Amino acid sequence: MIKNGVTIDDILKMECMKESRLVAGSGGENNIITQVNVMADPDVLNWVDEGELLLTTAYSFNADNMEEQMNLIKECSKKKLAGIGIKIYPYLNSLPDEVIQLANELKFPIIDLYYATALSDIITPIFREIFNRQAYILQKIESIHKQMTNAILMGASVEDMANVIFDHIKNPIFVKLDFPEKSIYKSSSEDLSIKSVLIKNAEGFNQSIMKITDNNIYESKEFIRGAHVSRVVMPITIKNNVYGHVFAWGINSSIQGIDISILESASTTIALEVLKNLSIREVENKYRAEFLDDLLSIEERRSEKALERASFFDIGIEDKSLIILISIKDEVYKKDDISRGNNQENITKIVHFIEKSFKDLSLKGIVAGKTESIIVLLSFKKDTEINYSLGEFVKFVNEMFEKRFSEFSFKMGIGRSYLGLEKSYKSYKDALEAIAAGEILGEGNIVYFENLGIYKILCQENLREEIEKFYKMNLEPLVEYDSKKSTELVKTLEAYFEHNGNLKKMSDALFTHYNTILYRLSRIKEITGVNFENAKDRLNLEIALKIKMLLKK
Repeated sequence: MIKNGVTIDDILKMECMKESRLVAGSGGENNIITQVNVMADPDVLNWVDEGELLLTTAYSFNADNMEEQMNLIKECSKKKLAGIGIKIYPYLNSLPDEVIQLANELKFPIIDLYYATALSDIITPIFREIFNRQAYILQKIESIHKQMTNAILMGASVEDMANVIFDHIKNPIFVKLDFPEKSIYKSSSEDLSIKSVLIKNAEGFNQSIMKITDNNIYESKEFIRGAHVSRVVMPITIKNNVYGHVFAWGINSSIQGIDISILESASTTIALEVLKNLSIREVENKYRAEFLDDLLSIEERRSEKALERASFFDIGIEDKSLIILISIKDEVYKKDDISRGNNQENITKIVHFIEKSFKDLSLKGIVAGKTESIIVLLSFKKDTEINYSLGEFVKFVNEMFEKRFSEFSFKMGIGRSYLGLEKSYKSYKDALEAIAAGEILGEGNIVYFENLGIYKILCQENLREEIEKFYKMNLEPLVEYDSKKSTELVKTLEAYFEHNGNLKKMSDALFTHYNTILYRLSRIKEITGVNFENAKDRLNLEIALKIKMLLKK
């Protein structure tokens, strides 16, 4: 985690260190010191923190035990200390060459402290400098945050925010928003090839496999153009939902703690802009939902009112239209108040992407999100447009859920097209029945009402009473017999129709002896009174089996 403080190079320029010198660890001069600690004995390493400058003397060093000194340097580097300051003289003439070489390899700074300077005269000025630096940084961050917030409130764009970020951190940045969909790159370099490399690096970011810090910041070392470069990724979040990321790479200079703070402030400010867009979208969605509710209502007054407003949504009342209903279940969130809010925001995002697809696929329509569903109305001038355009839209929705909203499971019911907007309520009814039948029949995520075959008839609500009577007359006795006798006659009957009465295939599928199959068919005939040689009897039984599935018997 990158922190605010002073560097090794900074303290070497201070008055209290003018007689001290860096004797090893070249390359670690930019290590950040966040605090200072004193080592009275080696056990102190059990309590040190990352970023500390450790001060000690060579009094306890055994001149003949070089391994002990090397272990100290290794442990300090492993603990990610900023460096170590040692009063070498008068206890040792110098540190062994092997220790110096190890520190150089690890880029771990060793400072030879001037023997006549008290440690307290070093600690106090460094702490004062760290405090002053952090106070300055806090003031600067507060000023930048105020600048960003005021800019957003005055109508500044996300592009303006990206300029502010770049002006302060002086390194390439990339703002990638999922909602609204937008990408902004800023850099001092005119080199288009490095822009391409960095954007590709950002596009390959996968937050699920990245190491995250306590502040939800993703830090990594990236291999860019033959060198390892530090990268920081700051998520743009609202109520635990991620709406995009801000990327920064340490190309021109190393990324400092203040840069992290600026990125944090920027992500919070950009989130305000995203929230504003979400609020606008939610209001728009409310009006669209009200329009569709009226249009699909069986109340003539409401549907007439909607038809009068259809031109506002650029929908032709004489065109062919169809309804697609998308039922959504969130597999991650539980249904508490906070989760319902998160769920609604995700549905707003899904509606946004579906709206965008209208333009990309040259479709005319309207979409509205509800608590756990999305209604889509598509309008067509010509019959020839329907099959291809509908297929492309369904493909888009399926891929969108797979790639962007994998935490959701969904069912899509597609109604038939009807001439005249006033008949769209029929398509809505088709879509509802397609989802219901698809759930029962295991038809997968996408169900076209037109493809349901006989189920189109069996799903009709006005036939429910007759269908139940038909089931009771033709199949219920067999179901009850199975229940009482623990037999599998219904399963055998299903296999009969699945394998077109082929006894050998039925025997293989049921792992049952051929003669047993014959016996079971005989029992089915006795219980139901059907004749398997009679086409009408066979049809009645097959339809009764389908009704059984619909009735969930």
